[in-house]
Amino acid sequence: MEEQKKSFGLLVRPRGLVETDVPHDWFKKMRKSSPISFDPDRNCWDVFSYKDVQMVLQNFRQFSSNRNGLFPTLLDLDPPTHRRYRNIVSQAFTPKAIQALAPRIESLTKELLASIKDKLEIDIIADIAFPLPVIVISEMLGVPSEDREKFKEWSNIVVSSTQSLSPDEMNDLMEKQGKALYDLQAYFYQIVEKRQNDPKKDLVSTLIAANVDGEKLSVEELLNFCFLLLVAGNETTTNLIGNTMLTLFERPNVLDQLYKDKSLISAAIEESLRFRSPVHSMNRFVTEDIYLNGINLKKGQEIMAWIGSANRDETVFNEPEDFDINRSPNNHLAFGSGVHFCLGSQLARLEANICITEMLKALPNMKLDKTKELRIIPSTFVYGYKELPVIIE
Repeated sequence: MEEQKKSFGLLVRPRGLVETDVPHDWFKKMRKSSPISFDPDRNCWDVFSYKDVQMVLQNFRQFSSNRNGLFPTLLDLDPPTHRRYRNIVSQAFTPKAIQALAPRIESLTKELLASIKDKLEIDIIADIAFPLPVIVISEMLGVPSEDREKFKEWSNIVVSSTQSLSPDEMNDLMEKQGKALYDLQAYFYQIVEKRQNDPKKDLVSTLIAANVDGEKLSVEELLNFCFLLLVAGNETTTNLIGNTMLTLFERPNVLDQLYKDKSLISAAIEESLRFRSPVHSMNRFVTEDIYLNGINLKKGQEIMAWIGSANRDETVFNEPEDFDINRSPNNHLAFGSGVHFCLGSQLARLEANICITEMLKALPNMKLDKTKELRIIPSTFVYGYKELPVIIE
């Protein structure tokens, strides 16, 4: 059971965090009362302060990313293996390569908006924020359009978690996640095999050809990177767009500012990354007995770094509960810190910026439909909402 938990990440929600909760009240309480705490149900330490979260994310020697997973990705590796892997993969994520995607992202956004232009009610998640990153990643990987929904379903299963400690529910979820992981592996294997024989202008072909000092990615490494890109690049970008728009709808004066001056959108996205972080936590494993802030951590124990809490730490951010698009500096940890700083951060920012800019151009009179309940995604890893219903006036 413990090895399966490592394979799939955190499945059980911590004590005090209810599935339907917006977690920031819990974060605030824990920063004040128990900035480092142990949850026996999960056999896991939780850290909540900015300095501790940053330290855990940066200190790969004492806090390892090795989760002994079924399909290890960049997120599961420590240096020097991680450095070699990342150096090869990063060749496909240069600033020039990312910026070259801008025209296509803009075109896709306009197509999605054109398809809803006569509607009086829309769901920003289903109509725009979900399909855009899925299409972008699918095209980057050379995946046909008819498989996009399948991708989303796999992604949702992989990042899901459960509040219940019922063995039956745990086993059921693990079984579903295992199947999703194997289905993904088999699917991407077919794509890699095709590109090895017939290279195209897509990311898989680029990664097959890439090398550092004569070294190339193995087939297994290629497959695992495709899996990582699907989950990290799809789910989190959808949530970044959705979380930003929800925060703006809650603050009509700020939304009005952005309607009038779209150059402020980048700053709004940056503050949204802090205020409603799309990735709320990352786990590590203690490599040696450590004395941390008066607490003994034992070798092999799991430790959860709560990024969503760190980004509202009162000792780092002035008035952290306020959404301030003029915040400076804004040294949030939404994309992580250290060697695992998110490789796709610039792509996520670019997609969100283009998407929100085009939405504000095409839909000048949007407001949140407050008659419908917002449902939070049941995950401790990602943070976002299942729907974002909007009325077009």
